[in-house]
Amino acid sequence: MEKVDIIGGGIAGLALAAVLDPARFDVTIHEQRPELPTVGTTLAMWPGARKALAELGLLEAIKAAGAVLESGALREPSGHPMLAMEGGGLVGVTRPTLLRLLDSAVPSSVRRERHRVADLPPAAGLVVGADGVHSVVRRAAWGAKSSARPTPFIAVRGVVPGRPSTQDVGEYWGRGDIFGVAPAEGGTNWYASFRSDLGPERVDVAEALEVTRQHYSSHSTAVQGVLALATPDISLAQRIWTAPPLSGYARGNVVLLGDAAHAMTPNLGRGACETLVDAVTLGSLLNVLPREEALREYNKARVLKTQRLRLASSLMGRVALAQTMQPVRDGLLKQVGKLVSSRRGRAKTPE
Repeated sequence: MEKVDIIGGGIAGLALAAVLDPARFDVTIHEQRPELPTVGTTLAMWPGARKALAELGLLEAIKAAGAVLESGALREPSGHPMLAMEGGGLVGVTRPTLLRLLDSAVPSSVRRERHRVADLPPAAGLVVGADGVHSVVRRAAWGAKSSARPTPFIAVRGVVPGRPSTQDVGEYWGRGDIFGVAPAEGGTNWYASFRSDLGPERVDVAEALEVTRQHYSSHSTAVQGVLALATPDISLAQRIWTAPPLSGYARGNVVLLGDAAHAMTPNLGRGACETLVDAVTLGSLLNVLPREEALREYNKARVLKTQRLRLASSLMGRVALAQTMQPVRDGLLKQVGKLVSSRRGRAKTPE
């Protein structure tokens, strides 16, 4: 039995523990939270994540619990659409539901240690950093230069009662801010991001909600209606942090997953998805290959792709949250929207 210490019991840690062969690995999850969270926003499951969930045996349960994201639009703050977007049947599931289902897939043989990890466990086996953007494991193994970096933006989000109108679904791009509205299991998922001095370490949710309402007071009635329903007990607020680029996710007996490896801005909606793919990829390799070979193959499979996504997400964030050249940006989006609409119209016209 090979010893595996997973630091972090979130999406990355639970998914990996669910994949690892209990006949081969002696697994312990170290998690500081006493219980799974009950508040969280909706995560869109892209094809790679859906494949990973299928390998975990959870895809059908996710589909049953989640909401299908069919279509939406990039919108002006007024709500006027600039560019129509097709969801392609993406499935959205709340973070608490995803964590609950992943937790149910973890074998009973896996031990749970409820404590905060300040130092790496003894080097008797594999140590997995699944402890998020502020990863203790990454800093210990890669040094202080790998510490998380704050962005100028905060993220405020939640799920409120009531389904959104199809005319309101999408992202509202303003001058240096965005606001998203989408259907969610049991209500409407919303998220806001803008420059703020709140935090950076801990952001008071009630204060953040008040600041958010003031910031978006000139946006559409749909945005203001969602914010009117938001309360601190069903909302989250935090500074957006990112991890610096890494050329590899394995070093000695230490390996990183998810945000500990490649924390990115949320603008592409791929963070949780790539975390699931990381976990299933690493676990599947460890199940059939010696550790060193499995870690090499994991690096080959995941580093380049996730670092590209990290960069692309950052670039998208700069465009979406631009404070200058915003009229030019919106004009280009409208032109693209007209082109896409024209092509769709021609495609639907019978010959």
